Amino acid sequence: MANNEKTRYTDAELEEFRQIINAKIAKAQGEIDQLRATLNNAAGNGDSDTAPTFKVLEEGAATLNQQETASNIQRQIDFVNKLKAALVRIDNKTYGICRVTGKLIPAERLRAVPHATTSVEGKMMQKK
Repeated sequence: MANNEKTRYTDAELEEFRQIINAKIAKAQGEIDQLRATLNNAAGNGDSDTAPTFKVLEEGAATLNQQETASNIQRQIDFVNKLKAALVRIDNKTYGICRVTGKLIPAERLRAVPHATTSVEGKMMQKK
């Protein structure tokens, strides 16, 4: 390990990550809004003109679809919360530091998974 190895990302690099994260938050928030609208529309669709035989099947399918949509909403909310936590780490200038190894997580990994808190090396150490 060289003595001049970086211990944190520069403010300019952190700003790049902030922009990536804010774009992902905006996209995820849009998906949440879209999913919520789908869920609200599904609740409003009546089935009063449906034959009784098919009504039970349709209600079951509709319930399953609503549960799946609700799960997708929760997943997106969790994702947004992880991204917001990453923004806090940027503000604290601790963003991109692996919580297992203490080394910098490669920028390529952070661009792909901006809420990552461990490097691939750190993940492997956790699995052992």
